[in-house]
Amino acid sequence: MKSIERRLPQDIDKSFIVFNEVGKCFPYPWHYHPEFELVYVRQSTGRRMVGDHIGFFDAGDLVFMGKYLPHVWVNDPVYREEKADHLADAIVVQFTDSFLGDRFMQIPEVELFKNTLWLSKRGMAILGDTRKRITRKMDEMLTMNGLQRLSALLYVFDELANTNEYELLASPAFTQESHFKSSDHFRKINEYIMNNFHQDISLTEIASVANMAVTTFCNFFKSHYRLTFVEYLNKVKIGHACKLLSMGEMNIVEVAYSSGYNNVANFNKQFRNVKQMTPSEYKKIVSGGYSADTAVT
Repeated sequence: MKSIERRLPQDIDKSFIVFNEVGKCFPYPWHYHPEFELVYVRQSTGRRMVGDHIGFFDAGDLVFMGKYLPHVWVNDPVYREEKADHLADAIVVQFTDSFLGDRFMQIPEVELFKNTLWLSKRGMAILGDTRKRITRKMDEMLTMNGLQRLSALLYVFDELANTNEYELLASPAFTQESHFKSSDHFRKINEYIMNNFHQDISLTEIASVANMAVTTFCNFFKSHYRLTFVEYLNKVKIGHACKLLSMGEMNIVEVAYSSGYNNVANFNKQFRNVKQMTPSEYKKIVSGGYSADTAVT
């Protein structure tokens, strides 16, 4: 399934976008754009795809996504058939990394937030009390202007930068590029994994890349990535497989070997463990396409 670029209109007197999407269903197909984006669903239910992640949404759902990450929100049939007792309703906030000038991301006050931007390339479902505070502020932003509106966005940045209430959505290998590396350790580890996941990587090998003892590396990795190294490496492989399956140019056996699996049965098992479906089922979903009247930015 090919993603397309779609943009929201921006007012000439605004530095970022706050948009209220209301209608029988969310209109955008599988798409991407160069802006970072927050999507807060106020009313509606359905299925969302973010990168290679397939999940479900309902009222209150909040997702933060990095630039160029393909995504789509597909409403349940009751909305598409106009049988729901209310309209689909979402608030969307979009901004570029230079909306406050080219040097904004270099100032020391946003150093912690840069790590959030780095994580957002995979998509982040925001949870718990953080979600309640951010969605409340997004509701208020609809009627704000000027510095009040900008101050509200900076408040949201601070909430995102200081929370651990989130779930990462897309697999690490689905989008490999990032301009926001949080530390030299992260950069070395991430680059080595992305360049070598097609082959076996031992703990001793990757710990050496990070210039750490194995035990220190394991503790560091688990605390920062919320997964063991083996679990993360498998997610990287499956994420790469999802990208190949979505392109539709290889069969499943070719995808398995190209993703670092020498055994197709093991590939199928690991794929199901990560995605809760088989490679064939995933390929069928992503190759089905979305029409403009079935799928929010």
